[in-house]
Amino acid sequence: MKALIEKIKQIWSIEELKNRIILTFSLILVYRIGSFVVLPGVDPDVIQEPGGIVNLINLFSGGAFSRASIMALGIMPYISASIIMQLAGIAVPAIQKMQSDGESGRKKITQYTRILTIAICALQAPGYLTQYVPKEAIMGGQGATFLWWLTSVILLIAGCVFAMWLGEKITDKGIGNGISILIMIGIIANLPGAFAAEILGKLGGDGGGFVILLLEIVFLVVVTVFSILLVQGTRRIAIQSTKRVVGARGSSQIEGGSRSYIPLKVNAAGVMPIIFAQALMFIPAMIPSFSSVFTNINGFWYNFIFALMIIIFTYFYTAITVNPKKIAEDLNRSGSFIPGVKPGENTANFIDTLLSRITLPGSILLSLIAILPVFAYQAGIKQEFALFYGGTSLLILVGVMLDTLQQVESHLLSRHYDGLMKGGKLKGRGAANAFQSAGNNTSSI
Repeated sequence: MKALIEKIKQIWSIEELKNRIILTFSLILVYRIGSFVVLPGVDPDVIQEPGGIVNLINLFSGGAFSRASIMALGIMPYISASIIMQLAGIAVPAIQKMQSDGESGRKKITQYTRILTIAICALQAPGYLTQYVPKEAIMGGQGATFLWWLTSVILLIAGCVFAMWLGEKITDKGIGNGISILIMIGIIANLPGAFAAEILGKLGGDGGGFVILLLEIVFLVVVTVFSILLVQGTRRIAIQSTKRVVGARGSSQIEGGSRSYIPLKVNAAGVMPIIFAQALMFIPAMIPSFSSVFTNINGFWYNFIFALMIIIFTYFYTAITVNPKKIAEDLNRSGSFIPGVKPGENTANFIDTLLSRITLPGSILLSLIAILPVFAYQAGIKQEFALFYGGTSLLILVGVMLDTLQQVESHLLSRHYDGLMKGGKLKGRGAANAFQSAGNNTSSI
C-alpha cells in the first residue's frame, strides 16, 4: 500500500501527466452526464428493459440506449466508420495514397471518418426511434409528431458526434485511447448493478446460495487472469547487434555487440478485433429482417459469426500494424540481425512466418474468450452479469486498462521514475525496455 501511495505521488508530481489525467476524468464525467440527458418528450420509465443483443448495445452505451438518451447510439457508429475506412484502404487507391501521405493524409482520413460517422448515425437514428422507443413513451402516450421525430434524429446524431469529439480530445490531450476509454466507461457503469443483481439472485431462495456465488467469483477471476495473459503474451525473437571498432590508422573491424530481442505479441492487434467485430454485429440489430439470427446473443449462429469475425479482424489488424519488411530494413540499417537468418528478405519472411504462427492460436483463444458469456449464461448466471465472463466486456476492460497503464508508465519512465508496475508483469514496459536496450540499434522499429 505504501508503494502504491508513493507511485501516486510521483504521478501527481509530473505536471503534464497530472493535467492529462484531470482532463481525461473531466471529459469522462461530461460523457456520463450526457448519457442521462433524455430525448425531449420521452418518458424513459415506459421503455422496457432491453434483451438479446440490444442489452449488449445498452451495455456499451452505459445505459444510454435504454434511457432514450441523446447519446443512445454511443460511440459505435464512429467505430463502424473507422472499420469501413480501414477496409477501403485495401481496395481504394485514393485512400491508400492518403494512408501513405503521413500526417496530412491521416488528417484527411480522420475527416472522412467523421463524415461517414454522421451518415451512419443518420441511418441508425430512425431505426432506433422506430424499433426501441415505443409510442407509449413519446409525448405522454400521444405518439411521435414529425417535428419530434426530426428533432430526435438530429439530437441523436449530435450526441454521437459529441461523444466522438470527447474521445478524440481524450486521445490528443488526455491519457489513453479516448474512443476505447469511452466504451470501457460505459461497460464499467453497468458492472455494479449487474453484480448486485447476481448477489441478490444467488442468495435468494432458489439461487444456489453463497457457495455457488463464491465459485462464480473465482471463475471470473480465473478468466480475467487468463485474458490478461493473452493480451500481454509475447514471443521473443533474439537479435544480435554488431559493433564497429575504428583502429589507430583509420581501419575498422566488426566485433560482437549487444544481444537483445524483438517482442512479438501473441495478440498484436490488442482489443481492436473485438471492438471491430462487435461494432459490425450491432448494425443488423437495427434491421428487423435479420433479428432472428443477429439479436440472439446466446444463439449458435450469432456466436459462430462473431468468433469468425474476431479471427479475421485479428489477422487484418495485425497485418496493418506490424510490418515485417520494415522491421527487417530497420534491423539491417542499424547493423543488427537475427542469428541464423540472412538479413533482408529472409529476415522479413522469417518474422512474417513466425507472426502468422503465433497469431492463429492467439486469435482462436481471443474468440473463445469472447463467446464465454454464452456458457456462463447456460450455467445459470444472469445475463447482465454473464456478459462480464470473458466476452467483449471483459476483453475491452483488460485491453484498455493495460494500454492506459502503459501510457502512464511511459510518462514515469521518461522522468526517470520507476514504472507504475515495478516488479510486476506489465509486458508493455518490458517491450519498451527491450527496444531501448536493443541497441539504440533498433530504435526505429
